[in-house]
Amino acid sequence: MSNKDLERNVSGRRDFFKTAGVGLAAGGALLTSAGPAAARTLTEKDKLARVASNTWPVRSLYKRRPGGRPPNEDAVKMKEKYGEITMLDMAQFTKDHWPGVYHMDLWSSLFGDVTDDSMFSERTFTRGERTRTFHEFDPSTMAAKRWLDKLANTNEAAGVKCHHVSNNAPRNISDFDAEKRKAGIAVARHWLDASAQLGAKTMRVNTGGPRIAPCAVGDQGYPKNDEIVKYLNLCIESFKEMADYGGKVGVKVTIENHWGLSADPMMIRVILDEVNHPFCEASPDFCNWEHEYHLYHGLKALVPYTTSIVHAKYWDRWDEVDVQRCVRIMIDGGYKGIFALEYEHGPWDGVEGMNYLFKEVMAAL
Repeated sequence: MSNKDLERNVSGRRDFFKTAGVGLAAGGALLTSAGPAAARTLTEKDKLARVASNTWPVRSLYKRRPGGRPPNEDAVKMKEKYGEITMLDMAQFTKDHWPGVYHMDLWSSLFGDVTDDSMFSERTFTRGERTRTFHEFDPSTMAAKRWLDKLANTNEAAGVKCHHVSNNAPRNISDFDAEKRKAGIAVARHWLDASAQLGAKTMRVNTGGPRIAPCAVGDQGYPKNDEIVKYLNLCIESFKEMADYGGKVGVKVTIENHWGLSADPMMIRVILDEVNHPFCEASPDFCNWEHEYHLYHGLKALVPYTTSIVHAKYWDRWDEVDVQRCVRIMIDGGYKGIFALEYEHGPWDGVEGMNYLFKEVMAAL
């Protein structure tokens, strides 16, 4: 592809997102304009409609499977302070702690009734030389489907919606083993069905491949990175298949900067440009970067590829994270979607961290 063709491809994608509608207004309708933040002053209700609670920061509150690892000291303190919950409680928990917020971002590893083994399947996961076996929610089982119906009804009764599923379950999406990759895509399809059952608009799938992406090599002449191309080819093909299926059930497949191939925002752009599908887009995270220059430049690179959700994050991995600046980068780039409050780690507990992010996001909107 020539440089001119590449420019035309990226420009066309930007135009598609602008005309297809790039976000949600207070009433849930898609907005078709993509101008700067100054184009319209948001009301308090409008701002609240742009925020989602997030299960990751409060994962230690969730009821655990019997026989699992004992909770750490911080988790014990969190439960003493806020109580124990399950996913069925998250809608009310959202209403209680962030009144007026009615969107949620749900992490896949917290799904299911931990007392019912019939909705969990045994999985084996290998990273490097370490292999572990665990039980993971399987949305294809009848018990799981009944539980998902219950969750959907509970959310509806509370007036709180599942907007996004942050999913870790589909694995091996870029694996050289064709059978493993096929199995990973099959898991993704089951989860896309589950996401549709909940009314979610989007679902993250990790790109797979090595946790640290291959680097260029070359003892003579200019360095060349043939190894990463092998993974990218498989990743692109997998996301094409998942996006096609997502289009059938009405759930977009998203790529988050979540290590490996997706650690570099340009790699995400490459994948999305090659997939070139309206049901495959970016879902950037404010902090999941390999170095500090990506904190703001990475977001700018991904704004044209993002319409539905970002993770507004604070993480003390970095000396300073200007959350309001991150929000403004997205807004000034035309983003009108949801900001999910994904506090990672720092001086506060999970709820306090989400409260901090809530104030920062609301102030920047």
